[in-house]
Amino acid sequence: MVTTLPSPPKVGMVSLGCPKALVDSERILTKLRSDGYALSPDYDQADVVLVNTCGFLDSAKEESLAAIGEAIAENGRVVVTGCMGKEADLIRERFPEVLAVTGPHQYEQVVGAVHEAAPMPPNAFLNLVPEGGLKLTPRHYSYLKISEGCNHRCSFCIIPSIRGDLASRRPDAVLREAEKLVAAGTRELLVISQDTSAYGVDLKHGSWPWKGGEVRAHMTDLALELGKLGAWVRLHYVYPYPHVDKVIPLMAERLVLPYLDIPFQHASPKVLKAMNRPANEAKVLERLKGWREICPDITIRSSFVVGFPGETEEDFQYLMDWLEEAQLDRVGAFRFEPVEGAAANALPGAVPEEVKEERYARLMEKTAAISAAKLQAKIGRTIDVIIDLADGEGGATGRSKADAPEIDGEVHLRDAHGVGQGDIVRVLVEDADEHDLYGVPLA
Repeated sequence: MVTTLPSPPKVGMVSLGCPKALVDSERILTKLRSDGYALSPDYDQADVVLVNTCGFLDSAKEESLAAIGEAIAENGRVVVTGCMGKEADLIRERFPEVLAVTGPHQYEQVVGAVHEAAPMPPNAFLNLVPEGGLKLTPRHYSYLKISEGCNHRCSFCIIPSIRGDLASRRPDAVLREAEKLVAAGTRELLVISQDTSAYGVDLKHGSWPWKGGEVRAHMTDLALELGKLGAWVRLHYVYPYPHVDKVIPLMAERLVLPYLDIPFQHASPKVLKAMNRPANEAKVLERLKGWREICPDITIRSSFVVGFPGETEEDFQYLMDWLEEAQLDRVGAFRFEPVEGAAANALPGAVPEEVKEERYARLMEKTAAISAAKLQAKIGRTIDVIIDLADGEGGATGRSKADAPEIDGEVHLRDAHGVGQGDIVRVLVEDADEHDLYGVPLA
C-alpha cells in the first residue's frame, strides 16, 4: 500500500526595504522551508502571504501599506512583519483582516504566526534546506548581515527606535555563515549592518576561537578573515571612524574590494550639527586623499540629504564645493522627508519642496559629471567583471569591483559568448557614459 503524503502549505513573500530587510526575509523563509513549508511564486497558490515592510520614510510606509492592501486583495491571508510592524495599530486600523503583525527581526514570532495561519498537516514531508539557506538574491552574491540596530541618534532617523541599539553577531558565527555561502556558490559577499564600523563595540571587541586561533569582534579583523575565503568582499554602511584607515591596506592587498560605502549625509558643519552627526568634513577630505594614496583604485560611494530643515543656499553651496573637492565615485541623494517620530521634524527652517527639487537636480547634475569623468578615464583599461546576466547570444551585463548590485553602475558587454551568471571575467573597457561602462571580454 502506498501512502500519499499531504501537500505542505505554501508561503508567499513580498520583501520591501533595504538589504538588511532582505536578509531578514531570507532567514524567515529558510526557517519556514526547514519546517516543511513550500514557497509560492504568486498570490494564487499561497496559503498565507508574508509582507516584510519598510517604515523608515513616510513614502516607504505608504509603499508598505499598498503592498499589504494588494496582498489582502489578491490572497486575503496576510502576515505583516518588518520595520513598520512597530506601528501595528496603524496597520490593523487600515487592514483589520491582517492575521498577525510582528516587528523587525522577530523571526520566531513571524514563523509562529505562519504556523498558526497555515498549520502543517500531520506527517508532512520535510525537504532539506540548502546548506547556505534560502536566498532572495542570485546565487553568485549574498548579503552578510553582521549586526542589528544602531547607537547613533541622528535627528532624521528612527532606526534605533525600530531596530534597537547595536547588537553585533559573534565573529565566528558570521564567518561560518560566510563559509557556507561561498561553498554554496557565492562569489561576492556584501557586508551590511546599520553601522559596519561599530561592529563589535557591544561585544567589547572580544575574541572567539576560529580556525585554531582567535578572531576579534572588530571590523578590521572580520574583514581580514572574510578576505581569506576567496570571494569578493564589499563593505557597506561604513562610518569614517579612525580605525577604517586600517582596512585600506587590505584593499591594496586585494583581500577586500577597494570599495567603501560611507553615509556622509552632508558636508556643511551647521547642517551636520542639526543632523546630530559629527562635523569633520575637512578631516575627511584629508583622509580620502590618504586612502587614495594607499589604494589608488578605491571607490567611494555615499548618499546625501538635500533640503534638511535650516539648510540655506550657503549650506548647500558648501556641500557642492565639498563634493567638487572630494570627487566621490558614486553618489546618491534624497530630498529630506519628515519621518514620524524623528527629532528633525521639530527643527525650524523647513525648506520649500520646490527648493528641495532644485537643489536635488543641481547635486545630481554635478555628481553625474564627476562620475562621467571618472568612468571616461577607465576607457582602455582592463578590469574584472562579475556577470549578473547573460543572454546566451553574446550579450551580458555585469559589475566591476566599483559597483554594488542595484545601487551603482553596470558593465555592458559585447561578444561575451560562453560567459554565465556568476563568472568573473577580464574585460577591456571600450566606452563609458555617466554611470555605466561598455566593454568586451578578453580571450
